Amino acid sequence: MRRRAFLQTTAAAAPFLILPRKSAAAQGDIPDLVAVRDGEPDAMFDRAIEALGGISRFVPKGATVVVKPNIGWVRPVESGANTNPILVKRVVEACLQAGAKKVYVFDHTVGEKMKECYEKSGIGPAAKAAGAILAAASNEKYYEKKQIAGAARLKEVAVHELILESDVLINIPVLKHHGGAKASIAMKNLMGCIWDRRAYHKDGALHDSISDFCLLRKPQLNIVDAYRVTMANGPQRARPEDVVLKKMLLASTDIVAVDAAAVRLLRPESHGAKHIALAAEKKIGSMDLTKLDIRKIRL
Repeated sequence: MRRRAFLQTTAAAAPFLILPRKSAAAQGDIPDLVAVRDGEPDAMFDRAIEALGGISRFVPKGATVVVKPNIGWVRPVESGANTNPILVKRVVEACLQAGAKKVYVFDHTVGEKMKECYEKSGIGPAAKAAGAILAAASNEKYYEKKQIAGAARLKEVAVHELILESDVLINIPVLKHHGGAKASIAMKNLMGCIWDRRAYHKDGALHDSISDFCLLRKPQLNIVDAYRVTMANGPQRARPEDVVLKKMLLASTDIVAVDAAAVRLLRPESHGAKHIALAAEKKIGSMDLTKLDIRKIRL
C-alpha cells in the first residue's frame, strides 16, 4: 500500500477509537450498539449480530423480512455510493437461515432506472444469489398514503407497501456525506421507502421530515456499512479521493444511537446533522452515547 493511501486509511479509522468505552454492563449482556472494524463486510456483520444476540432475536421463523440497503445510484461498489453487496448478501442469507419465509430487498432509486442501479451496484445479483426477492419500487401503485401521528412537518407520506406489511425491517445504509442533510446514514436511508421525496424538502423541512418518518416505522435492526465512506461531495459529486476505506460496521436497534455514532466517522462539518438531534428530542432514540453500552470489536 502506498504511504499516502495508508495514512488516509489509518487516519480515517481514528474516530472509531474515541467512541465511548463499553459501559460497566457484564460482557455477556447484549449491548445497545456494536462497532466492528478491520474486517470484510460479511465477517463484520457476523461478529456484530452475534454480539447483539444473534439474528434469531430479530427474525422469527416464518417472518416476512424487508432488507433496505441504499441502492440509489448507478455506480459500482468502489464509489461508496451504495451499500456494499457483500454485506447485503450476508444479511439476506442470515435471515433465511433463521427461518424467514420471504426476504425482500428494495430501494426507491434516486431519479435513475431501478434495474440499472440494482445491476451496477452489484446488490441485485448478490441479493438474488442469496435467495432474496427483488421488489418493485418504481411505480406509485406500490405505495400507500399514511398519516404520521406526532410528526412536526411530515404529516402524511406515501410509503411502500412492503414497509407497512412486513414483519421485520432491517435497514442497511451506507455511511456518506450528504450536501443537504450533512450526513446520510440510517434515518436518511429510509427516504428510499417513500414515493415522493419532495415531501421531505418542502419549506425547508428536510431534517424534521427525516426524523418524523421514524414515528411511523422504525427498523428492528440498523446496520451501517462504513466499509467505504464518502467523506465529501456526496451523494452525487463525490470524487475517488473523497471515498475513504475505513473497513467498519456499526449495528444497533436504536436508529438514533447508530446515526449519532456513525456521524463521528465523517468530517466535523457533518457532525451537525440536525435530524439526529431532532429525533432524540422526539424520543425516537438516544443520541447520548455516554449512557449507552457500546461494544467495540476489532477483527
